[in-house]
Amino acid sequence: MSSKVQITPIGGVRENGKNMYAVEVDGDIYILDCGLKYPENELLGIDIVIPDFSYLRENADRIVGVFLTHGHADAIGALPYFLNEFNVPVFGSELTIELAKIQLQKDPKAKNFTDFHIVDEKTEIDFGNVTASFFRTTHSIPDSMGIVLQTDVGEIVYTGDFKFDPTATAGYQTDFARLAEIGAKGVLALLSDSANSENFDQPVSEHEIASYVLETFKYHNGRIIVASVASNILRIQQVLDAAAKSGRKVALMPGDVESIINTALKLKKLQMPDDVVVPLKSIEKLEPSQVVILQTGRMGEPIKALQRMSNKQEGKVNIEAGDLVFITTTPSHSMETVVAKTRDMIYRAGADVKAIADEMNSSGHATKRDLQLMMNLMKPKYFMPIQGEYRLLESHAEFAKEVGIPDDHIFITAKGDQYVYDGDEMHLAGSVEIGDTMIDGIGVGDIGNIVLRDRKILSEDGIFVAVVTIDRKKKKIISTPKITSRGFVYVKTSKDLMQESAELVKETVQSNLDNKEFDWGHLKQAVREKLNHYLWDQTKRHPVILPVIMEVNQHHRRHTKKAKSETATTEDEA
Repeated sequence: MSSKVQITPIGGVRENGKNMYAVEVDGDIYILDCGLKYPENELLGIDIVIPDFSYLRENADRIVGVFLTHGHADAIGALPYFLNEFNVPVFGSELTIELAKIQLQKDPKAKNFTDFHIVDEKTEIDFGNVTASFFRTTHSIPDSMGIVLQTDVGEIVYTGDFKFDPTATAGYQTDFARLAEIGAKGVLALLSDSANSENFDQPVSEHEIASYVLETFKYHNGRIIVASVASNILRIQQVLDAAAKSGRKVALMPGDVESIINTALKLKKLQMPDDVVVPLKSIEKLEPSQVVILQTGRMGEPIKALQRMSNKQEGKVNIEAGDLVFITTTPSHSMETVVAKTRDMIYRAGADVKAIADEMNSSGHATKRDLQLMMNLMKPKYFMPIQGEYRLLESHAEFAKEVGIPDDHIFITAKGDQYVYDGDEMHLAGSVEIGDTMIDGIGVGDIGNIVLRDRKILSEDGIFVAVVTIDRKKKKIISTPKITSRGFVYVKTSKDLMQESAELVKETVQSNLDNKEFDWGHLKQAVREKLNHYLWDQTKRHPVILPVIMEVNQHHRRHTKKAKSETATTEDEA
């Protein structure tokens, strides 16, 4: 009897980052990558977003292990949160595992995890009904790999992040013979990287980018602040080499970059030119033309760090007149507004801006020709574009049609969709509800849509607080309601609004006190609704309204107060 195969995206489809895919073979679950994504502007205050593990939680006893493709945050960033709940083995290349360990050190519980297994392109692991193997890919980090799960009905191939670059150096090279070998065995389903599918032009080689970095370093006379993703080891290597050849020294801004560089050096995945890296404090003794400052930002995101440097908020080093800010990372389309704002801030600080993406077609992800070459090598029966927002998946699907994959064998998936191959055909068998888990500080998943909505309202219309003290037994208000606001209106110029609001609160509270069926919940809701209507009529705004009702019992010699406060918690919030 042939195996039953099911593929369920947990993350990474119709979004930028957060890659995680569950492949089930005869009930056993193989997890491909465990990544995060950085929040976009509407996720106010959220640090990172990780996959929703609900489905995996319900089926934890069936998980075989986690298989990692490379060491970037979109593939390994959620691992600390995952390993807090699931004690399963983790498989990855040598560098990927070491970078995963760095991630785990930030989590008190997960840092004690030890069940890691280092694999390479020669490794085959027999799980009985599945044999897992790997193939080298070219990306912006060494030891990047694709994953093959061989079953008796064909192979499931997950490319991870990849591109094809014939000039790639050792550690970054693709083994084309191995790809052809995989394709010859019979690929049932190909899950392929779509992150750069809108780019139809062939990107420049990394050799050309290295020359461009060196040219930039040679012909700018002032300091150069390089913005790069911390785990983009290829770009960091190019920066170090260019600094050495142009007589500059590199100082590292605080962040993950130092531990990542040390790890790459230890594993000989990075070559350090002699005496090129210097302590940050020593750059004051150097001429500006001798200085390169490498800014990777906290958690490997440099753009927000550049904003702090522009606003003189970074503390150690800030952007000054005469500096060149050299952006060597290629931000996603969703970051375009943020990048434009950052450029403006840099210019205001008196510096100049240069970006590789402005002058060169550079990316660590495959463009149309490479994507179609991968399909031709793999010859998949079914095709799933993954790793990208919907328009990218759609574009990749069109490329698949051009190489002859039938339309009904191409699946543009959503999170939670369950595609089943029953020995005859693959089809959508159902779906499970899978959302996002938002991380804010140490809180994991405690920020939901209601909290985000309240944050959005607070950011747009502010907060309006009405405080009133009552004596419920005497059915009277003890003191005039006090009205305060933050981020709504300027109180000193809105005295009439405040007085009218106080009168409205007074009338509403008294009306509720006179009612025989007095109810605290009804009282607070009534105050909120009356104020909401009045404030909208007067200002056309909807602030978060917080009624704070306190009860006083005046019969005791010593007055006692019971605070009944409302803290914007929820469903009845306007």
